[in-house]
Amino acid sequence: MSSINPFLWFDDQAEEAAKLYVSLFPDSRIVDVSRYPDGAPAPAEPGSAMSVTFVLDGIEFQALNGGPQFPFTEAFSLFVTAETQEKIDFYWHALIADGGRPSQCGWLEDKFGLSWQIVPPVLAELLGDPDRDRAGRVMRAMLAMQKIVIADLEAA
Repeated sequence: MSSINPFLWFDDQAEEAAKLYVSLFPDSRIVDVSRYPDGAPAPAEPGSAMSVTFVLDGIEFQALNGGPQFPFTEAFSLFVTAETQEKIDFYWHALIADGGRPSQCGWLEDKFGLSWQIVPPVLAELLGDPDRDRAGRVMRAMLAMQKIVIADLEAA
């Protein structure tokens, strides 16, 4: 049986990132941590995490501490559906804490450089409104936001 799972390349923070991520999302856990053995090539320290297998909200991820040569970009992001403003606020603040940074339209970068989108399902409904003027107002409101605010979208 085949499966497709995200594989994330970290400099040296895979285990720290996995611990943060599994603390935030339901149905999440660290499955396995493989450690670099003695004599491993640089930049690894013997005993440090080489790879981490973890599950976020039921989806298995692989993470590697492979060094700094392949940093994350916004070309890849994790899309989080957050049903309520409380959930949006929770994920937003937890993921930008300790060095992350907000971006535009519900996007953010966490302290490890990984991009996330924190988006309520109502956004797609409002953008698809048959009243194209209203959909345009929603689009303009969203483009002015960093963190999505549901009440402001609905008011548009």
